[in-house]
Amino acid sequence: MSGANHANEGVICPPATLAVIGGGQLGRMFIQAAQRMGYRTGVLTNDVNAPAAQIAHWSIVGEPNDLEALRSLTDRAEAVTVEFENIQAGALRLIARQVPTRPGGHSLWVCQNRIREKNFLDRHAIPIAPWRPVRNEHELSSVISALGLPIVLKTAASGYDGKGQVRVERAGDLGSAWESLGRVACVAEAWVEFTAEASVVAVRGRDGKAATYPLAWNQHTRHILDSTLMPAACGPVLAREASATALAAAEALGHVGILTVEYFLKSDGRLLVNEMAPRPHNSGHLTIEAGVASQFDQQVRALCGLPLAPCRLIRPAAMVNLLGDLWRNGEPRWEAALAADPAVSIHLYGKDAAVAGRKMGHLTVLDSTPEEALARAQAARRRLVE
Repeated sequence: MSGANHANEGVICPPATLAVIGGGQLGRMFIQAAQRMGYRTGVLTNDVNAPAAQIAHWSIVGEPNDLEALRSLTDRAEAVTVEFENIQAGALRLIARQVPTRPGGHSLWVCQNRIREKNFLDRHAIPIAPWRPVRNEHELSSVISALGLPIVLKTAASGYDGKGQVRVERAGDLGSAWESLGRVACVAEAWVEFTAEASVVAVRGRDGKAATYPLAWNQHTRHILDSTLMPAACGPVLAREASATALAAAEALGHVGILTVEYFLKSDGRLLVNEMAPRPHNSGHLTIEAGVASQFDQQVRALCGLPLAPCRLIRPAAMVNLLGDLWRNGEPRWEAALAADPAVSIHLYGKDAAVAGRKMGHLTVLDSTPEEALARAQAARRRLVE
């Protein structure tokens, strides 16, 4: 293969072939970054028309944990990354014997299960909300005495965008809440009264060097990320604490690639980690325009053993998501949004069905402050349906 000799030297250079497991928008944006740098690209996806498959040089259609599909991937690629964490860590370790695979199986194994993730965070003294595992009736019966009410019951695996979680406010509702989640392994978390939600996108290279983008403020609607502002309007102490926590987590995991850490900010100024994602994150999308290098550029560099770029912003920025709800009455009015504010950047993911709550794209705006950028981005989104 074209880049094999470079891989032996620890660096994978263009025009080597990079592959991503997963065909969604995160895979698509990784592929766009890799192609700009001159790499050939492939994708393993279960949908031949998935967003990443539309633009990759080649695709393998199969499930992410299918060993034959993974072997076909490693036969054609010189390095492999992932766009989501719900891949069997054992499968990832298997292909890592054939080609560089970053992030590694350990990061995915920890982050794909909330019980393991919270145990990891506790073990490394990283602050989180009080919690208890719920794997059986006995553990369920003890959570209220341990945590009080209200609590949030979350499935240990496969939850995202608010799926797989239930808020419990009365003791009598606990059993039915667990029943509604299928009586699968869960975590019970004490309810956190927070004043803001935040995130840090960190990147760690193969050589152990690491950096973070500025702390971001995130606003959610119906548990789905609605908007992100970067940098967060906070003091330097809080920003440094968030950055240091993310870097400590990446170091403890031995992580190579992007690691996103999501936080709750309490009214007393304390940061609590909510969860981690061992990959690029929706709250980092604005780095495509706003960063010296985007989170996807950094993902390519970390995968290939290249030096990382500075995690510095060119200008403050804001991003708003475009959900399928905007298509309710037909195609959004793109010309109206751009006519009023031509500097708005539109990103569409190539998804064929605009379903309510489904992330179809996003808008990014740069301005002198993130708040001004957010106001413009929100105004542009409103114009899409006026």
